[in-house]
Amino acid sequence: MTDTAFSSPRQPFRPSILALSLLLAVTVPVAGAEAKGREFLGGFRDWDAFLDKTAKGEKSCYAITVPKETTPKNVKRGEIYVMVTQWPAAKVKNQISISAGYALKKDSNVLLTIDKTTYKLFVQDDRAWASDDKQDTEITAALKKGTTLSVKGVSARGTETTDSYSLAGFSSALNAITQACY
Repeated sequence: MTDTAFSSPRQPFRPSILALSLLLAVTVPVAGAEAKGREFLGGFRDWDAFLDKTAKGEKSCYAITVPKETTPKNVKRGEIYVMVTQWPAAKVKNQISISAGYALKKDSNVLLTIDKTTYKLFVQDDRAWASDDKQDTEITAALKKGTTLSVKGVSARGTETTDSYSLAGFSSALNAITQACY
């Protein structure tokens, strides 16, 4: 199964994911390759960690969480999550991505705030990405040290949303995917 909906404009070769919940396995087909196997690396408080392997033996690893709270509550949305991905074959390490669960306003930014530091992420369709590897590294370091995480976005219809996430277990989930992929 190939799913290009999760392709990053920064990386031509990306894993993709459908986050059903923290307790259920997620689907992560690889662009251009069939997933051979998925391994649940563990649940780490509010974060889960997974390893996928393609038929060619290439690995992708990701840590994922869903929001503890979303506002407004009366807005219909699809899958909402924050994910950190590692893809050794493509030299991707700790790439930050957000799924807003709706089409984001074109030419807007998603604001990801860890404690009191805010990062602007660029948008494409219903996803948001860090602007480059340096920003991925900065955000990952802040996630490891932080206590609060919020994500603010604006839909194509103009609806403003805020999602609040727990960072409990992030460092352990990150360690698990790093050990599995590198």
